[in-house]
Amino acid sequence: MAQGVKEKSTTDCSKPENYELCGHFINAFQIIGKKWNGLIISSLCDTHDMRFKDLARCVTACSDRVLVERLKELEDEEIVKRSVDQNTGIISYGLTEKGAELKPVFDQVHNWADKWV
Repeated sequence: MAQGVKEKSTTDCSKPENYELCGHFINAFQIIGKKWNGLIISSLCDTHDMRFKDLARCVTACSDRVLVERLKELEDEEIVKRSVDQNTGIISYGLTEKGAELKPVFDQVHNWADKWV
């Protein structure tokens, strides 16, 4: 195996008895299930880009310090991208292609929540 290349898991993650062995499923929930991450991603799903202050208005119970921390984590996971306007210096956040692929997932969660919660 080449250095730096991950070997693909052979566990069949579609079977309930293998769920606890399914690392990529667990990792996905560690990212999107972390407090505030779901709301941040969901807020960005419905817009092109948002400035920090606009995101802070969407996630009102989250402190600015924690919001910055979560945005950096989501950047590290390549779900969120940070952009700086060269003319104004204004910083904005948006979803990467990887992050945008979560939109249908979050749409379904919203539909479920509207029906059941």
